[in-house]
Amino acid sequence: MAKNLKARYLEENKMEYLILVDGNDNPIGSEEKIKCHLPRGKLHRAFTILLFNKDGKLLLTQRSMSKMLWPGDWDGTVASHPRQSETYVSSAERRLPEELGITCKLDYLFKFEYHVPYKDIGSENEVCGTLMGIIDDLDKIKLVEEEISAIRWITFHELLSEIGKFPQNFCPWMLVALYYLSEKHTVSEDNKRILKMWNIEGIRNRLEVSLKYHFPDHRWELKKERS
Repeated sequence: MAKNLKARYLEENKMEYLILVDGNDNPIGSEEKIKCHLPRGKLHRAFTILLFNKDGKLLLTQRSMSKMLWPGDWDGTVASHPRQSETYVSSAERRLPEELGITCKLDYLFKFEYHVPYKDIGSENEVCGTLMGIIDDLDKIKLVEEEISAIRWITFHELLSEIGKFPQNFCPWMLVALYYLSEKHTVSEDNKRILKMWNIEGIRNRLEVSLKYHFPDHRWELKKERS
């Protein structure tokens, strides 16, 4: 089954190119998506989006079982890759309607670098920009089945409890993004309110336990922003 998924992934993504970067997130070229996600991987640019409702619940999405990496696992709202000439924000705002059929104004929060293998099939080796937004009209959400198989809304305490019990069910980059939500960010007043709800005492200590499942060698770090 894993070999069939890998073969399908290679065929579907052989013409897509990602932005290669150095450790400071400077573009240094491009490479086929499939080569960027082989077991050793190549450091490339990516993003993850966390969407909340007005009550502070996070929209989780379940990755399609057709995915080569982490199929069926629960993720933040959307994860993908910028194209050439796109910013983290513009690429994320482009991708949202492609996967969920909705648009949303997004605030950029931070970026982090990480490298994590998935079994012996492939890996993620990324500088990942993290963005957030708030959506009000939930009826417009329409899933693209090739990307997402299910969605659900979850509170902060519910999510922490599930992650603590079953870290293997959640994508590693989402756990890193949640870990850094407690940093200071320049965002809209509405997003500040949401971040305050998700910044409770001891959150990092609780997440570190779950992060060790994916990162026993701690291969993830926050990247400094260039002034």
